[in-house]
Amino acid sequence: MKVLLTVNAAWNIWNFRRPLVDALLADGHTVIVLAPWDDTVPKIEALGCEFHHLEMSVKGLNPLEEPKTLVRLRRHFRRLKPDVVLSFTIKNNIFGAIAAKSVGIPFIANVTGLGTAFLSGGLLERVAVALYKTAFRNLPVVFFQNNDDRELFLDRGLVADSQARSLPGSGIDLERFAASDYPFQSEAPQFLMIARLLRDKGVLEYVGAARRVKARNPGVRFQLLGATGSENRTAIDRETVRGWEQEGIIEYLGTVEDVRPLIKAAQCIVLPSYREGAPRTLIEAAAMARPLIATDVAGCRAVVDNKHTGFLCDVRSEESLAAACETFIALSLKERAALGRAGRLKMEHEYGQSIVIDAYRTALRDLLPSKVNPAA
Repeated sequence: MKVLLTVNAAWNIWNFRRPLVDALLADGHTVIVLAPWDDTVPKIEALGCEFHHLEMSVKGLNPLEEPKTLVRLRRHFRRLKPDVVLSFTIKNNIFGAIAAKSVGIPFIANVTGLGTAFLSGGLLERVAVALYKTAFRNLPVVFFQNNDDRELFLDRGLVADSQARSLPGSGIDLERFAASDYPFQSEAPQFLMIARLLRDKGVLEYVGAARRVKARNPGVRFQLLGATGSENRTAIDRETVRGWEQEGIIEYLGTVEDVRPLIKAAQCIVLPSYREGAPRTLIEAAAMARPLIATDVAGCRAVVDNKHTGFLCDVRSEESLAAACETFIALSLKERAALGRAGRLKMEHEYGQSIVIDAYRTALRDLLPSKVNPAA
């Protein structure tokens, strides 16, 4: 069949959906990617996909822009005539679902996270809830990347139990992110946070915790990896980061193509996010047998087993995060390594990418049995 994947950035397909794309192509389907163009497009096309540019704003909901996004999606769907649309990210889920239903194309949404709309409260949250209710009504399948989000949508009547299915995030390639020997050479831990530099990711709390911990443990290192200047209303600019560097609190590492060497060098990976779908950096780090520190929020607590694979702390609290870091510092090197090994076992049992691929194959078979090879 002809399968169209739509998302708010082409790099999202390259970074997170590649195993699914490979599986769809291996099953004999034509794969079309509809997303804003970026420099990962040649790589996506080299996989064997057909790419089409989608003009859209990736910033917050804008009443002047979103009707245009809906019209563009409907126009693309009519022109490309896919047998089914697989969608990821908030706007593509909401407006893609409405557009697909208007032209009679089956649509499968994947709720990869709730975004700032669900964190803000007030009018913006009410608008987002109303849009989800309209978009997701009567969809055959809606995937959720953690049970907290699934239960929230069920409680608010945004989906029915028969629609909602759970996934372990995007899955993880356990061979590519293989377990790595723990770095025993230094007693002073090297903490690493990997995320887009957004306030909603807890960057300010990470910096505040680093300032507190380093005041008592000067040798501890706090590294930060991720892009500044994102098109997001909670983005942190490069000048702010430069000030943290000059203060001697943070080592800013910019961005890299391959995070594995940096995860391997770190003793602990930290993500104090306000809410996640399925935090990819935590999953990758756990697969590589690194201990984790994260906030006790949706998404993060699904990946981190408190005191077994790492530590959970209070959201929006640099004090609680600093305390978790100091608890980790107090552990012996062998105890730190044991947390990492437990995390690797959890990833092997619960987060392998084959689980995600099988779930999509089942959904497609249920939805379009005449077009799916029964052996796939």
